[in-house]
Amino acid sequence: MNFKKNIIITGGLGLLGKALTIELANTGAHIIILDIKSKKEFNKVNSFKKIKNNLSYFKCDVSNINIVKKINIKLKNKFKKFDVLINAAAVTDAVEKSKSPKKSMFENYSIKDWNKSILGNLNSMFICSQVFGKIMSQSKKGSIINISSTYGIVGPDQSIYRDKKNKNIFFKSPSYPTSKGAVISFTKYLASYWGKQGIRVNCVSPGGIKNNQNKEFIKKYSAKTILGRMAETKDIVGIIRFLCSDDANYITGSNIVVDGGWTAI
Repeated sequence: MNFKKNIIITGGLGLLGKALTIELANTGAHIIILDIKSKKEFNKVNSFKKIKNNLSYFKCDVSNINIVKKINIKLKNKFKKFDVLINAAAVTDAVEKSKSPKKSMFENYSIKDWNKSILGNLNSMFICSQVFGKIMSQSKKGSIINISSTYGIVGPDQSIYRDKKNKNIFFKSPSYPTSKGAVISFTKYLASYWGKQGIRVNCVSPGGIKNNQNKEFIKKYSAKTILGRMAETKDIVGIIRFLCSDDANYITGSNIVVDGGWTAI
């Protein structure tokens, strides 16, 4: 598959964002990365060096509408049109980054952490879809792809976060599933709103991606899936690449679940 498209990826320096950038740049697309990390972090990614001519990087807090609008002016002057927006920026309470299980309990969960998750997972998606989608609506063509999660569909199984002594080392927060469920609803709203403007809006709900989690967690998570393993980034990238392509021209308003069967049983 080879196509010439301008693709904006928010959170392009994240785990999934980097994998998407590499895959899509190799199809011939020009990738515009928006990420809160510095240009220095972008330059450190060795995998980007071979595709550097297909990349543009802009440091951007995508949850700040004024910053996004300023970036939009720069992008319009340089690229004229946007073909695809992938809203991959996210705030996640990952088990591999867990420090205090007591703090992550619902009873102790702070409003500050709640707001941080809602701001990062919903406001950023709303702002970028509004600002860049407006340009797409003017050209009567475009594709917006939002990233949700299996936890936007089903509640977290807190038992997979227990150690060998059956003690929780971590509790999945209330804000992450809440925000990811809202991503699916927002996708359906936007698909129906912008359909007549030729903009397709879809959602991908990945299962847990393997990323240096402890062995006990990987074992418990894998046991809950039909395929018996956690996802690799390549498992998620393929479906997003498809949604970017013209082969997906009749798909909109869909939530595509890529979870190894986690939510099937």
